[in-house]
Amino acid sequence: MTIIVLVIVIIKKLWILLFLTPFVIYPFAWSGHYFFEKNKPAAFKNPFLAKISDWIMLKDILCGKLKIW
Repeated sequence: MTIIVLVIVIIKKLWILLFLTPFVIYPFAWSGHYFFEKNKPAAFKNPFLAKISDWIMLKDILCGKLKIW
């Protein structure tokens, strides 16, 4: 979802919204950690590492190394 918003921001040249793209999906992920997994997201301690991990996971999904359904 974040990638879709990022593509729209770039295509429409809405550069001011570029800063808001990380906040599109994070509230959903953080609430899932809090309510369902009962833990604290890694993004609170190291947001840069958490974002890199997101990109690595996307690569693994696209390459077929990680099945999502």
